[in-house]
Amino acid sequence: MITAFRSSLALLSLLLLITSSTAAPPNPAALGMDAAKLKEIPTRMQKFVDDGVISGAVTLVARREGVACLDAVGFSDLAAKRPMRADDLFWIASMTKPLTATCVLMLQDEGKLSVEDPVEKYLPEFKFQWMVAGRGKDTLTLKHPARPITLRDLLTHTSGIANVEPPRPTCSLAELVMAYAHRPLLFEPGSAWTYSTSGINVLGRVVEVVSGRPFAEFLDARLLKPLGMKDTTFWPTRAQTRRLAKAYQPAGSGRGLEETGIYFIKGPLTSRDRTPFPGGGLFSTAPDLVRFYRMILNGGESGGRRYVSKAAVEQMTRIQTGELKAGFVEGMSFGLGWGVVRQPLGVTAMLSPGTCGHGGAYGTQGWIDVKQNLIVVLMIQRLKQQPNGDASVVRSAFQEAAVAAIKK
Repeated sequence: MITAFRSSLALLSLLLLITSSTAAPPNPAALGMDAAKLKEIPTRMQKFVDDGVISGAVTLVARREGVACLDAVGFSDLAAKRPMRADDLFWIASMTKPLTATCVLMLQDEGKLSVEDPVEKYLPEFKFQWMVAGRGKDTLTLKHPARPITLRDLLTHTSGIANVEPPRPTCSLAELVMAYAHRPLLFEPGSAWTYSTSGINVLGRVVEVVSGRPFAEFLDARLLKPLGMKDTTFWPTRAQTRRLAKAYQPAGSGRGLEETGIYFIKGPLTSRDRTPFPGGGLFSTAPDLVRFYRMILNGGESGGRRYVSKAAVEQMTRIQTGELKAGFVEGMSFGLGWGVVRQPLGVTAMLSPGTCGHGGAYGTQGWIDVKQNLIVVLMIQRLKQQPNGDASVVRSAFQEAAVAAIKK
C-alpha cells in the first residue's frame, strides 16, 4: 500500500512538472503589445544592474486579458551570485496598504461598516482623543479635535495619526493601536495629508473587530487563497526564504551596493510571532501581485468570482483627497488606500490620469492604468533611493518601456 502511494505521488509530481513546463508562454501580440519593444525592459533593467544602481529586478507587464511579459535580471544575492528568478520573493512593504483597503471595502460591501464611520465606533480607545494645538519652546498645547477621526481619514492619510514605532516586535494589533490612540493627533482630521502607516495598521485592527477574525487570517481567507496568491504572506516559510531577494543600499565607499536588512524584522524571518502589519508587512512575488491587480482592473471580479463590488473599486481608486497635496511625487493624490495620479508628471508622465497603485519602501511598485488597460509591477530591493522609491529612475525607465510597447 505504501509502495502504491509513493508511485501515485511520483506520478502526480511528474504530471505537475510536465504541466508547468509546457504552460503557454506570454503572447504579447494577442494582448495588443509589441514583443520586440517589450524586450527593451530587461535591457534597461540590466543597465541599472551593470551600473550598480540595483542588484537585480523582476518586471511584469499585464493587461486585463493576461500577462504580456515577465522578466528577471541581475542577482537576488550578489555575494553568492545567485541569479534573480521571476518567482523570487520580495518585501513589498507599503504595497500591502491597497490589500488592507480592499479588506475594509469588502466589509463595507457586506454592510458591516462604512468608511464614514468614526473609528471610535469599533475601537473605543480612540474616544476623547487629543490633538496638538500648539508648540512652544518647552511646552505642548493640546485640545480635542473638532470631530472624531473616521475610517475615511485613515484610508486617505488625513487622520492626523502620527507614525509610532511598535512597543515590541511581537505585539498584537490590539496592543499596537492602543499605543496609537494615546498619542495626540498632529492636526484636525481631514485638514491635511500626512502619510501614516500607523493609520493603516488601525484599519487592520478594525477588520479584526468587525469580522471576528485575526487580520492575517481574514486577508488570507478572503483574498490571498481565493486569488491563488500562494507566495504572499507576513511570515515566509523556510522554503520561501530561500527565494528571498536580498536588500541592498549604496555602499559606504560611494561605489556599488552593500547588503542591508529589512528594518522592521527582529528575529527569524519565519517567526509567526511577528506583528502582521497591515500597513507594510507583506512579502510577495510579481506573479502573485498581478493576480490581485487584474482583479481590481476587472472591477473587483476574477475567475468568475466577485471579491469586491465595482462601486467599491471605483471608490477606492478615485481621488478622495480633494485639493490637498498628497503622495511622494508631483501630480499625485490619494484614493482610499491607493495612490491616484491626478496629473501625469515626471515619473508618472507616461501614465494616464486616474492610474492607481502604490510603492514600497525598498522600491517595489505596482500600478494599474485603466485607460491604457495596463498593469506594471516592478520588484527590486533597494534602500535609500534618491529622492525616494516612488520617484526612482528605475521605475521611470520601466514604465516608459512598458507604455511604448502598447500597439496604437
